[in-house]
Amino acid sequence: MKTDHKNSALSNKNRGFSLIEVMIAMTIFSVGILAVGSMQISNTKNNTTGNIMTGATMLARQKIEELKNLDRADLDTADGNDTAGIYTREWVTDPVSGSSTSWKIIVTVKWTRRGPERQVVLQSITRGNGT
Repeated sequence: MKTDHKNSALSNKNRGFSLIEVMIAMTIFSVGILAVGSMQISNTKNNTTGNIMTGATMLARQKIEELKNLDRADLDTADGNDTAGIYTREWVTDPVSGSSTSWKIIVTVKWTRRGPERQVVLQSITRGNGT
């Protein structure tokens, strides 16, 4: 009796993947998907933090420009604070030592979101009236 070598060679080629090979491939794929998901969460948190910081900086710049446009006499009584959403904004105006015409403006914007209080502090010097 002769054995047909063509049939046995053909049947070995069409066997497919074993269960272990499929499980290893799924494990590798799962680890990759988890890494991508972790990166997405991290990017979202960083974008949110950047947007909040930008908002705080814009509020501080807005108040500095507003205070720079006051008359020099009004700068003496311009200290104050206000709130805007999650932000608390405080500002102080002080005469610059050694100068009779210049004022220092310090604006602090604070906020608390998921953790410790954070702040942005901007300073400028003005003579009042937009200069």
